[in-house]
Amino acid sequence: MGAEALLVAAGCLWVALGAAGTDEPQVLSEVLFCQPDEPSLGLAVTLGTDQLFWFNFSGSSWMRHVPELPPEPPELEAPELVRKDAEFCQSLLVLLTNISSGKLAQARGIPVAKLFPLRPTALGEPNTLVCLVENISPPAVDITWRADDVPVTRGVTHSGYTATNGVTFTRFSYLRVTPGAGTTYSCVVTSPGLNSTTVAYWVAQETGDTETLWPALCGAAVALGTVLALMGIAMAVAAWRGRTGR
Repeated sequence: MGAEALLVAAGCLWVALGAAGTDEPQVLSEVLFCQPDEPSLGLAVTLGTDQLFWFNFSGSSWMRHVPELPPEPPELEAPELVRKDAEFCQSLLVLLTNISSGKLAQARGIPVAKLFPLRPTALGEPNTLVCLVENISPPAVDITWRADDVPVTRGVTHSGYTATNGVTFTRFSYLRVTPGAGTTYSCVVTSPGLNSTTVAYWVAQETGDTETLWPALCGAAVALGTVLALMGIAMAVAAWRGRTGR
């Protein structure tokens, strides 16, 4: 990965609780990246592969990815300290770019998008479409929405970037909808640096009993993940304070 493309600083803070139904440990991580592309800075707190919080640099505040989480736990790094870390990252990026420019290849990934409803579909009832974009590298993609090939901007929100175990990132985009029969929604992912576009589609139709299992399992997993995350944060902070005597 070329230093001129991306610099990632990952801090694996604690090993928290095991994943539900498995013995695999879940690592609570805080990952900061800086790069020449937009966004030039990114910071997220994750439990395993699930994003818990991300930092809004323009507003200098933490944002929760899961609504059930507390808005801004005191255990999170203070905004002024985040700014100092970001300044150091950008300074280090400049230094490494000067050293490695033209000597190291840049890591690139073609994004993969999946589009699905947050809840089982009932025509005429409000719902939220979720666009999950994976294999992002560098973390600089534009996500837009269309309904029957007409651009949609109202009701759209985006998450920050979440680092994976490799050198790629994931990102979520959401669209609040009231689906009508046969309406085709699309999530369009554009990577300016790669000159590539990825599109995922979803067609509105009533969800039968056999089709509601997957969303139901997703909802249960999110709920369980939230509980584990809260417990993991509490246990980790208690352990840290015990070691430091605070």
